[in-house]
Amino acid sequence: MPEETQILVVGGGPAGSTAAALLARQGFGVTLLERSRFPRYHVGESLLPSLLPVLEVMGAKELVERHGFVRKTGAFYGWGGQDWSLAFDDPGRPATYSFQVIRSQFDHLLLRHARSQGADVREGVKVRHVALHDGRAAKASWTTEDGREGETAFQYLIDASGRAGVLGARQLRTRRFHDVFRNVATWGYWRGAAPLPQAPEGAIGVFSLPDHGWFWAIPLHDGTLSVGLVTDTRSFNRMRAEAGSVEAVYRDALDDNSTLTRVLQGSRLDSQLRVESDYSYVTDRFCGPGYFLTGDAACFLDPLLSTGVHLAMYSALLSAASISSVLSGDVDEIAARRFYQTAYRQAYERLLILVSAFYRIHDGRDAYFRRAQSLSRRDQQDLRLHESFLNIVTGADDLHDAQQDAVGLVQERLTNPPAGHPHRGLGGHGTSHMVPLPTDPGQASAGLYLHLAPHPHLRHA
Repeated sequence: MPEETQILVVGGGPAGSTAAALLARQGFGVTLLERSRFPRYHVGESLLPSLLPVLEVMGAKELVERHGFVRKTGAFYGWGGQDWSLAFDDPGRPATYSFQVIRSQFDHLLLRHARSQGADVREGVKVRHVALHDGRAAKASWTTEDGREGETAFQYLIDASGRAGVLGARQLRTRRFHDVFRNVATWGYWRGAAPLPQAPEGAIGVFSLPDHGWFWAIPLHDGTLSVGLVTDTRSFNRMRAEAGSVEAVYRDALDDNSTLTRVLQGSRLDSQLRVESDYSYVTDRFCGPGYFLTGDAACFLDPLLSTGVHLAMYSALLSAASISSVLSGDVDEIAARRFYQTAYRQAYERLLILVSAFYRIHDGRDAYFRRAQSLSRRDQQDLRLHESFLNIVTGADDLHDAQQDAVGLVQERLTNPPAGHPHRGLGGHGTSHMVPLPTDPGQASAGLYLHLAPHPHLRHA
C-alpha cells in the first residue's frame, strides 16, 4: 500500500473506475481503494446512450462492446395512460444505442480497465477516515480485509464511495435527504420471458400501475429479464401487511399490469426477490479544498429514468478533467471547483425536476402516491428552477414568470412537444439528450467548458 499518491480514488464502481482510468491514461499517479472484491452484485442494469461518449474517451468502449451485453436501441413506456416507443436513432442523440448490463460484470470490466491504464487498484481495502489539514483533504486512513491498517497521503481525493459517502455523508455531514422519492424497489430475474411487444430491440420497458407505483423490465444477455416494482414506502408497508409477504405484494402488482402478465406467461422467477429502499438526497457541496464527490457519494436520484450510472460516469469525467487541468497548471483550483459544482449540480437538478414531472403525469387513482413523488417547497428552495427548466425544454421562451411552478410547466411541455420535436410519447423527450456534456463554449459552467481531446480538460469560455 502506497504511503502517498497524487490522486486517491475511494470506491471502484463506475464513478471511481472512470475517474481513475481517465487520470491514469494521462500519466498521473492514481491509487484506487475498493472495500469489496469484484465482481460483486449491484442493482441497476439499464444504461443511457449519453454514456457512449464517456466510454469512448476513457478507452473502454470496445471492451464493453465485445462483452456481449444486450444492445439497447430505445425504450418503451406504458405511462400515464400513454403507450409509446422511443428510439435512440432520432437526430441529435449522443448515440443510437446503449447497453443493458449485468452490473457485476460491467463494473468489473471498468475496474480492470482502470488497472490496465496504469491505476494502482487495491481491492479489499476500506477507507475509514479522511484527515483534513486546515480544511483541506490530505490523508486517508484505511484497513485491509486481513486487518492491516495504514494511511495514504494525496494531493487530490475523489470520493466515489457511493451511498456510504465516506467524506460528504459520514464526516462533513452535508447530505440532505429530499422529501420526495422515498420509495421501495422489489425485483427479481425471470427466465423464459417473451420479448416486450412493440418495443425497439433490447429496449427497457417502464410501466405505471393503476394506483401504487411502476415496473421496470430489462432484458439481459444471460437470458433473463430483470423485473422490478417501485412504490412509495407507506404503500409498500401497507400492501405487505395486507398481502402477508414481499413476494405476494410483487405478484399482486404484476397481476395489475396486463402487458407484463403476457410477457411473463410461461416464464419462471429464477432468483430470490431483493428489496432496497431508495431515498433521494444531495450534498450541500460536491467538492471542496482537495476533494471531489462523484456519483452516489454526492447525490442519489430515483431510478425511474435510469440515470444512476449516467450521473456517476458524468461526474467522474468532470472531476477528472478538473483535477487534470489544475495539476497541469491550466486552471486554478478555485475555478475548477466552481466549474465542477455548477456543472454537476445543474445536471442533477435537471434530472430531479424531470423525474418529478414524469411522476406528476402518472395516471394512478391513488392521490397519495402522486403527492409522495412531488417536490416539496423544501426540496425546491435551493433549486435553480428557471435555469433547469430552460435546459430541459428546448426552444422555450423566457420564463421568469414561471419560476414558482417550473415542475408543472415541465409536465405541460412534456405532453406538448417543442418546435421541431415529434409528437410522440411525452413530447418526444427522452433523457439521453437532456444533460449534454458541457463541451461547447455556449454550454460553459462558471466560465469553463469541457474539451475531450487529446484527453479531458477544461478550457476558458
